[in-house]
Amino acid sequence: MPQSLPDGEITARIEAALYAAGRPLSINDLMRAAGINSKEKVVKLVHELIRKTRNVLTALEIAELDDDKFVFQVKPVYMPLIRRFAQQPLIPVGALKTLSFIAYEQPITSKRLVQIRGSQVYTHLKELRAHAFIESERLGRMKIYRTSRKFQEYFGINDLSTLKNNMILK
Repeated sequence: MPQSLPDGEITARIEAALYAAGRPLSINDLMRAAGINSKEKVVKLVHELIRKTRNVLTALEIAELDDDKFVFQVKPVYMPLIRRFAQQPLIPVGALKTLSFIAYEQPITSKRLVQIRGSQVYTHLKELRAHAFIESERLGRMKIYRTSRKFQEYFGINDLSTLKNNMILK
């Protein structure tokens, strides 16, 4: 007979799933995340978690939606205030595409990046250097780029060769 998880661990798993999902989760989703088969227990623990977050968090909440789904979200009253922050990604899409080419082809020359991405690549490189996601070295008159340790840590990449094998560029 498998050993059952303590309620604290089940609650932590539910909380982690709600936080990481960034979207509403059904009871079945939460059961899978929690590692249990009891809808009643999941509902009970989610409602306890809702009460706890109400007492501790000011701008965040776990909301129960009409379709028996739950979501971890910013309280609606704070949405107009934070909307401008939520709509600005850390790295613009163009710079992110340039970063993906650097990650895939590294080491890559600035000349090759311009051939692939166009002259706007210089703006992207500046942005990526500002975030310390790339490193460069001089080779004669051109620069060679590769991703940095911070890039690997930020994106959770342990092995660059595995990244190359799994990466599909469109």
